[in-house]
Amino acid sequence: MLMTTLLIVHGLIAVALLGAITHQAAAVLWPVSGKAQGLVRRFRAVSSDTYVGTVVALYLVTMALGAFIYTHYTISARIALIQLQFWKPYGMFEIKEHFAAIGLGILPLYWILWRAPSLGVRARAVVTTVLATIVWWNFLVGHIINNIRGFGS
Repeated sequence: MLMTTLLIVHGLIAVALLGAITHQAAAVLWPVSGKAQGLVRRFRAVSSDTYVGTVVALYLVTMALGAFIYTHYTISARIALIQLQFWKPYGMFEIKEHFAAIGLGILPLYWILWRAPSLGVRARAVVTTVLATIVWWNFLVGHIINNIRGFGS
């Protein structure tokens, strides 16, 4: 029961992270022009520098919860994936682990680039896009693996 609750909390925090990094990436990669209207304009018109602390905190909390839940995953779902010879989903999860570590590694650079605007908009956009891609990959793969095996079953 505790692990299921932690998985749900992990997922909810991941959704918040996904929203924050997606808003920020959209604002950096697709700045507002005079032509955009309505919902699209509001989505892109966020103050992207205000998301930095939130993204860092949510990434760290999401990864910490994921690392704690990982032990339970290893004992239950991973063994089932191997026994059923689901090599592609198994490999996707392995890549997910590596991407999470890479994201953790670039988090300080992300923080520095957003705190020092003089370092360049292009570098900020690239690092934000890489981090957003990692977050999206990890979110989708986590759901795919959970849907294949289920947590704790």
